[in-house]
Amino acid sequence: MGIVVQTLSEQIYALVRDRILTGELEAGGSLRQDALAADLGVSKIPLREAMTRLEQDGLLRYAANRGFVVSPLSNDEAEEVYALRLKIEPDAIATAAIKADDQARLVARSALDRLEDAMAHDKPRVGKFNREFHLALTRPLQRQHTIQIVERLNLISERYVSLHLQPAGREGRAQREHAAILAAWLNGQETVVKSMMHDHIATTLQDLRKQFATVP
Repeated sequence: MGIVVQTLSEQIYALVRDRILTGELEAGGSLRQDALAADLGVSKIPLREAMTRLEQDGLLRYAANRGFVVSPLSNDEAEEVYALRLKIEPDAIATAAIKADDQARLVARSALDRLEDAMAHDKPRVGKFNREFHLALTRPLQRQHTIQIVERLNLISERYVSLHLQPAGREGRAQREHAAILAAWLNGQETVVKSMMHDHIATTLQDLRKQFATVP
């Protein structure tokens, strides 16, 4: 594996993105660039570059008189993102199941182990490890553009995953669904995997609709 060299802007992007996705930087909150630059020990030029990229990702918005603001969670965004996932992800993961080799299967098992460990011990990072699990099921597809789209949609979904898992009982159901999907995926059961993944994403969207409906 080659050495990956990140620019300062890329490093800042990753750090700020993680703070947004874990909820350390709250949805709807303003980002004070001076304070954030001082906290990270960087100048405002690479910080501004990183924040512009985060705006392109949809995680930040620029508001007049407020500067950059962490994008709020919304029902409209959840509907759009999860509808796209339903169109792309079940087919992609199902096809990947019949292409996966032993190494890919090992990676997928490890990804689920990390996700389950995060659910038990590291709640703020459940979204991150959920994304890694879904990507581990997708990558054997070996279609670069599809994988990149799935990754981006799962990245945007991370904060919604955390929101979705807040009510009691959701974590246990998610763990059971993930385990069942992985078992079918490991056995190359293409049709079963497609159906399970579709239901998994669709049920999450239905739950999110109910949660947003209760927000004043």
